[in-house]
Amino acid sequence: MPKLSPKFVSAVAFLFIGLSAVAADGRYHQVAKYDVGGDGGWDYLTVDHASNRLFISRGTHVMVLDTSSGKVVGDIPDTPGVHGIAIAQDLGRGFVSNGRENTVSIFDLKTLALIKKVKAGTNPDAIIYDAYSHRVFAFNGRSGDASVFEGKDGTDAGTVALGGKPEFAASDGKGTIFVNIEDKSEIVPFDAKTLAVKAHWPLAPCEEPSGLAIDQKSRRLFAGCSNQLMAVVNADTGKVVTTLPIGKGVDANGFDPGTKLAFSSNGDGTLTVVHEDSADKFTVVENVSTKPRARTMALDPKTHKVYLVTAEFGPAPAATPEQPRPRPPMVPNTFTVLVFGK
Repeated sequence: MPKLSPKFVSAVAFLFIGLSAVAADGRYHQVAKYDVGGDGGWDYLTVDHASNRLFISRGTHVMVLDTSSGKVVGDIPDTPGVHGIAIAQDLGRGFVSNGRENTVSIFDLKTLALIKKVKAGTNPDAIIYDAYSHRVFAFNGRSGDASVFEGKDGTDAGTVALGGKPEFAASDGKGTIFVNIEDKSEIVPFDAKTLAVKAHWPLAPCEEPSGLAIDQKSRRLFAGCSNQLMAVVNADTGKVVTTLPIGKGVDANGFDPGTKLAFSSNGDGTLTVVHEDSADKFTVVENVSTKPRARTMALDPKTHKVYLVTAEFGPAPAATPEQPRPRPPMVPNTFTVLVFGK
């Protein structure tokens, strides 16, 4: 074996140290890609970390993937215009908002079999389960309210008038639900049990909020805004603590209590990562390159992985009087799940 020069050894050592530093700096990068395929668009996706399954809305059904392998392990059919999926581990049930049918599907979390459907408001979109009240909240985009159900049996528990178009929502785990009102650029908090609206908090300079996440410990809300801002809001007072720049076309947000990181998934092909330095100080850590249209996400707090979905699209058809802004068609079987981790 030829003798290596000291300069060569030093260069190799320097390179090794540099690569180690890059690997250890905690930056997010793509760790897996699952080519799922299939027809239909998508909206929200949800991780059930207890069973290592990923639930993805696909227009008229919900695909269920194993998060370790990316393989499709189940399907929930007959969910017309599906938007969101909520998981109730303590009840062994899941819930799906069916926007075109104005219903919520209740399914068995183990078998994925349909238990029953219940009536919601007009165009139920976002949906969450609140473990504190054991209730399900479906937020109706066209009727401007929230339909509330008892999680154990789907019994109608009431309706919350929200005064505008609701987007995503979050629970503080102590009896308060927060929901973004997109057309009013505000957050509305209401009581999970009495359903009384507590306030209407303006989010200026945030405009048209969509995604919403919460740090239950520091009581900070993270709202994704259409004017490329993340608004950090005090969950007790409604005050906008600060705003941070994010990518264009946000539709979902997440917060990981284990890493103190907030995420914004953006349609321009970026994932904005924000660190919570303290309750009143926040720093944009990075803007990770993803793929165009990957604007909805699911966060697994157990593994700290972020799941994004997207597909390839062809050129838009020519405009017509009936469709002045026609949507480009999705290329068949290009639907993909992107997994990002440290």
